Amino acid sequence: MSDALHFTSDIAFTPQVKAIQARKGSRSAYARVEQNGGWRNVIDDDLAAYLSAQTSILLATASADGQPYIQHRGGPAGFLHVLDEQTLGFADFTGNKQFITQGNLAENPKAYIFVIDYAHRRRIKIWGSARVIEDDPALIASLMPKGYKARPEQAILFKVEAWDTNCPQHIPQKFDAADVAEALAKRDARIAQLEAELAAPGPRPA
Repeated sequence: MSDALHFTSDIAFTPQVKAIQARKGSRSAYARVEQNGGWRNVIDDDLAAYLSAQTSILLATASADGQPYIQHRGGPAGFLHVLDEQTLGFADFTGNKQFITQGNLAENPKAYIFVIDYAHRRRIKIWGSARVIEDDPALIASLMPKGYKARPEQAILFKVEAWDTNCPQHIPQKFDAADVAEALAKRDARIAQLEAELAAPGPRPA
């Protein structure tokens, strides 16, 4: 946690935010959360397992003058690596070469990761800082998903300063196409098996 923050949640709960919470009646509840330890600032086993299963994240940055930008980053499950209890890393694949994220991080390292799992209706918010690594081929290679057909441009390392979860309220439940296809294939195989058993001569299966 930054020395300037009294509670980890102060990274988002600025004085103005707290004033609005007080006016709208939620400040006392969040004050109790703060007194009980507040948001976490290290990656525990549960968060590590959750992140390792994701195939998609949103990375938010801002320019020096505060212009926000959100960029999608994705890959096969495991593309987002937990390097230690406060560091995430991933290979940044070659894309449209706008380099807005990299430009923002060059002048403002503050960053934010938002991860939403529609199938399980869970979302994670992660505040911190990020930096681009261009001159470490070994690191970049270590972050590349094995067998994934993409060309890494560089690596991005993200230092976690605070993270929190949201309730599942209003999250629509959705499933990845690959998961749906696998479930349908298993169903169809079972139907075919049962039809074959029913068509076979002899006693019917129990």
